Amino acid sequence: MHPHHGSHSDPTFRSRPRATGEVVRRVAVYLRPYKLMAFGTVSCAVLSLASAFVYPKLWRIIITDVITEKHYDWLTPAALGLIGAFLLRELFNSLRIRINNSLEQNVIFDMRRDVYARLQRLPVPWFDQRASGDLMTRIIEDVNNVERLLIDGVEQGTVAVLSIAGALVFMTLSSGTLTLVSLIPVPFLVGGALWYTLTAHKRYRAQREASSAMNALLMDNLQGIRQIKAFGRQTHEDERFAQRADDLRRGSLIVMRAWANYGPAMQFFGSFGIGLVLWIGGLQVIHHKMDIGQLVAFTVYAGMFFYEPIGRLHGLNQILQSARAAAARVFDILDMPEERSDRRGLLQQPVRGEIVYDAVTFSYVQEERRSPAPAVAQPERRVLQNISLHAAPGQMIALVGPTGAGKSTFVNLLPAFYEATAGIISIDGQDIRGIALESLREHISVVSQEAFLFNGTVRENILYGRLTATEEELFAAARAANCHEFISKLPNGYDSRVGERGVKLSVGEKQRVSIARALLKNAPILILDEATASVDTATEKLIQEALERLLANRTSFVIAHRLSTIRRADQILVLRQGQIVERGTHDELMTRDGLYARLARIQGTTFIEEGFEKLEVG
Repeated sequence: MHPHHGSHSDPTFRSRPRATGEVVRRVAVYLRPYKLMAFGTVSCAVLSLASAFVYPKLWRIIITDVITEKHYDWLTPAALGLIGAFLLRELFNSLRIRINNSLEQNVIFDMRRDVYARLQRLPVPWFDQRASGDLMTRIIEDVNNVERLLIDGVEQGTVAVLSIAGALVFMTLSSGTLTLVSLIPVPFLVGGALWYTLTAHKRYRAQREASSAMNALLMDNLQGIRQIKAFGRQTHEDERFAQRADDLRRGSLIVMRAWANYGPAMQFFGSFGIGLVLWIGGLQVIHHKMDIGQLVAFTVYAGMFFYEPIGRLHGLNQILQSARAAAARVFDILDMPEERSDRRGLLQQPVRGEIVYDAVTFSYVQEERRSPAPAVAQPERRVLQNISLHAAPGQMIALVGPTGAGKSTFVNLLPAFYEATAGIISIDGQDIRGIALESLREHISVVSQEAFLFNGTVRENILYGRLTATEEELFAAARAANCHEFISKLPNGYDSRVGERGVKLSVGEKQRVSIARALLKNAPILILDEATASVDTATEKLIQEALERLLANRTSFVIAHRLSTIRRADQILVLRQGQIVERGTHDELMTRDGLYARLARIQGTTFIEEGFEKLEVG
């Protein structure tokens, strides 16, 4: 990608706009399990507010009754009452903070768990179209922004509204005239809030998209750091990251500039109201229509309990608009349909492994239409056409063909990573569309071309095949995969950490660990994408021995890259442009003198794709 492309060039960073009412309603659902805690935090805030409402009355007593009218014996009770009110306020604040912190973390946990759980159950093609950094931004940053609306909005919003209502009551009882004066700035405060609310969403949405774009590039570069260094592209990547970071900087500045106008303007109108109150109230004191203590008390009610909560509501409005943009991105994940309902039948036991593809066709367009975000018109891309196959139990099916022929898609349809556009795939006579995904995938092992290991220990990676396996079963799988010996020599043996994506192990070691994982799962059906990475002769021999044990007594589909592997297959399918152009055993295909035969006769070819390339050139 060119380093000066904008951060929003990837449409998957965008989200469908959501109405404020929808955001508040859906976010409020997460409070239901914690009604008592929510009630507790609001109650403590209200009691703290009630304690604070005593201040103006006590101040008036001290100023008017004690100082002006010389009732000196009232000073001690009034001062002690003021100190007691301060103490009660802070005690209730302390309790509120404790309850609120627990509520906040519980809600964040629940929301983040729901988002992650939905991610785990989304179809594979959905992930094919999205950047990992964007998804991490949604799970971490956007969930935190949504949570602020829920926690701060409920507590502070409730207290602010009650404070304003209570202040108006006390202000009216104290002086109706000054109460009317204090309401003069309100239309300006309401108008400012409407302007900010109606214009803020686009600014916050652009900021969130810019954050996703930057995090997506960061994750991409961290995973490809060796390639960056190998090609000497550090300066190039510096420029790309600087551009993404600058997009986020500019997006954040736009938000901040709007708040820099909005926040101080609202504060000014609040202060303007206090000025009017002091002006008109001062005139009333001069003309002996109210005493100085009454004016001080009224000013405290107006400033601390009326204008200050209004200012707090404006701050909550900023949080609300930020949360709207974040919630839209979170809800895009939560609203995505799961790949398949698990309310289906189970794969009948025992599984023999008879597999039939009957006129199967697949096009990628069906997956692209699933996104709830505004869709971009996509031309239909047919990958497989009218594929038919019968694999008897225990047979090995080798798939060969040039790059892009549809081999990976062919095998990905079996565990329902993709859903066939047309046709039927069955296991032991059961249409896989009627089988629950958990049951279906429980009986299929997958060994990918590039062995993927999680950032954990060797033990954890092998046990991923069957979490309940015993120590003896773990060691047996490792020995069968020819990896027990090298694991035992690691500093901590099976408890040695392999690093991110298994970076601490060699290519051959990672392959054997992934084979051990598949052996431990012991599924009756195997999908193997043969590794193409070059290893030394001794390691190659160990890997081939492990694969022979893995393939034994299983129905297997092998995306074969080596001619030596193909010769052992019970059926060989030659794919080209999404169609089976030849099928049979090695001997049968050699006698037909077709594409496969010409391929097999090419001298000096190790990998099958090399042979296809030579045929194309020829």
